Amino acid sequence: MESLSRHDTAEQAGVGLEYVDRLLELGILEADDDGTLRPGSPQRVRIVQMLADAGLPLDGLGEALRRDLVSLEFIDTTSNNRWGSLTATTFGELSERTGVPIGLLGAIREAMGFTPPDPSDRIQEHEMEVVPLVQLQHERGFRGAVVDRALRVYGESMRRVAETESDWWRSEVLVPIIQSGNDPAELYRASAELSPALAEVIDRALLAIYHGQQAKAWIRNILEGFEVALVDSGLHSPSERVPAICFIDLTGYTRLTEERGDSVAAELAQRLSSMVERHSRRHGGTAVKWLGDGVMFHFPEPGHGVLAALEMVEAAPALGLPSAHVGLHTGPVLFQEGDYFGRTVNIASRIADYARPGEVVVSQEVVDASDDEAVRFTEIGPVELKGVAGTLLLHSAHRPPV
Repeated sequence: MESLSRHDTAEQAGVGLEYVDRLLELGILEADDDGTLRPGSPQRVRIVQMLADAGLPLDGLGEALRRDLVSLEFIDTTSNNRWGSLTATTFGELSERTGVPIGLLGAIREAMGFTPPDPSDRIQEHEMEVVPLVQLQHERGFRGAVVDRALRVYGESMRRVAETESDWWRSEVLVPIIQSGNDPAELYRASAELSPALAEVIDRALLAIYHGQQAKAWIRNILEGFEVALVDSGLHSPSERVPAICFIDLTGYTRLTEERGDSVAAELAQRLSSMVERHSRRHGGTAVKWLGDGVMFHFPEPGHGVLAALEMVEAAPALGLPSAHVGLHTGPVLFQEGDYFGRTVNIASRIADYARPGEVVVSQEVVDASDDEAVRFTEIGPVELKGVAGTLLLHSAHRPPV
């Protein structure tokens, strides 16, 4: 990459020329004999600006760099090119050029973890890479709310991935170097050597995991679509004896584990695992998969699934777990590679989302298939569920009065 002038550095970093000159004066930036700056200088400027905005003094940063107490050398590795330069295009100009509403373009920056931009703010290089996705969705008629939600889910998921990486980088790389007695300069040199190798394999691993999850999600849509087509055409008749699918979620589990850290998360996961295995097996159920803050179950008999769900909801607080809420639906399911798919699964998941903390909510089909005297049902009424056509008659399951 070619060297940059002072003016180009200021332009790409989004600062005034006097700010660049100030950093040169402090030794935070270094110019070659011909007055040009290294290619990574805009990224240095942006990082230093973030540090200064957080309250660190520029004079102190310059002195720390001169004394090798800290280093910005890691910025020059390609793996750390995470602070993309600013383009010459503003969000307002990009909206006019692409026809994409500025609110959707602004959601890109929010997905990156920053506050919404003003129309006059310049878009960053790595933000520009997301624009073709949003533009294509908009041109194909995707609803703005759907595009916005997708960006927020991408952003939230990647935030958790990035913070987890940051945690293990600190505990497994930085802390051991510090504890070995090496000076700070050695810490940054060692980090700079390891970072490129890790970044490459992490990027490949994340993409591979994402593609695996895509395949799983796509096969669900494919199977559900084929199921409906075959049933409607009379080419497939669901079994008369249908199972129940149950979803149990822990209210606030994700927020709780993020606030209290990995050790608490591991402990809660162990308690949840023990609880669901015990109560599901007792009633002939099987835990199909773990979903971060909950579990999906398969029960051959709907009534047994309701009993297990009530037991788990009752047991959660006593085990120190957050309140649980459960949704059940019964109907034909499709089995593929250890997982269940189909409309029944989708409806059960949506019912679980509808249920309140401490509540077991079931469909009318579950009520019709349950004949256990140990369970009572109270009608909630017809309910519209997200992603489910029409309304469903739902009921709250509970124990009979003593």
